[in-house]
Amino acid sequence: MLKLDILVIAAHPDDAELSCSGTIFAHIAQGKKVGIVDLTQGELGTRGDATTRKQEAEEASRIMQLSIRENLKCRDGFFANDEAHQLAVIKVIRKYQPEIILTNAIRDRHPDHAKASDLVETSAFLAGLKRIETIIEDKLQTPWRPKNIYHFIQSDYINPDIIVDISDFWENKVKAIKAYQTQFYTSSESMKGEQTFISTPEFMNFLEGRAREFGQAIRTKYGEGFTTSKKIGIGSLFDLY
Repeated sequence: MLKLDILVIAAHPDDAELSCSGTIFAHIAQGKKVGIVDLTQGELGTRGDATTRKQEAEEASRIMQLSIRENLKCRDGFFANDEAHQLAVIKVIRKYQPEIILTNAIRDRHPDHAKASDLVETSAFLAGLKRIETIIEDKLQTPWRPKNIYHFIQSDYINPDIIVDISDFWENKVKAIKAYQTQFYTSSESMKGEQTFISTPEFMNFLEGRAREFGQAIRTKYGEGFTTSKKIGIGSLFDLY
């Protein structure tokens, strides 16, 4: 079993790259093991398809140097916070035993994002209950509950509870995002065909503006914001910027 320090559980391939890949790069640089589990294949996306998204996710994973990446192949647009989906998420939480989970925004223009947020919060709690039994590779899994869950911030503006300095990793983040060539603006060639909210140069400008805004709030160049439903404890005031 590979134990992870951080597990990102996201609704779609590219959610993590867009919203928390700077944080991923920063923690891998610190020697932490980080992995991603995508809930869906993003098959309802206007541009590309499940096959191209899979290839793009593999390239982004290579760029980020992830320890693992899996896809649960839930139905894009139609997964729910119900028992079947909870058990699937519980299994991956118990499989990788992360100390921290990063997941989707608590609200967003895309309804899958808030649904994923609720699903992961519920499943992470249930994963710690010993009377819920799950089996993987013919073995009974050990209950596991992460220490913290942090929700990244997506299209909707949400006031962050914490901001991670990603100034040293901004260019890496852009490379990971641009691995999704069917989804985002990478060149004039990518402007061909039907355009979407996220496929234009303006969306890339929005991402940089948001990162600069969060960075400015903590007196750095770029930042990524997160919210949490738990109180944050520290051992020293000097741990804070």
